[in-house]
Amino acid sequence: MEGTTIYPTTRQALMCLILCQALSDLHRDIHLFRFNVETGEVYILAGANDEIEIIVPQNGVWRFLDETQV
Repeated sequence: MEGTTIYPTTRQALMCLILCQALSDLHRDIHLFRFNVETGEVYILAGANDEIEIIVPQNGVWRFLDETQV
């Protein structure tokens, strides 16, 4: 049985670009950028010690993976 392929939404893709640009402007290394084809979410791992973890769901409203990171 073939599954349905999930692609990033336009809002999600634009927000990912904005977030990556902001991280770059703050001189934060981006270590991992991963689109999960099963959930449709983007995971971004950044920072000198991998201290920044961001999830971008299909609606484009991003959040830190650990809400204590502000």
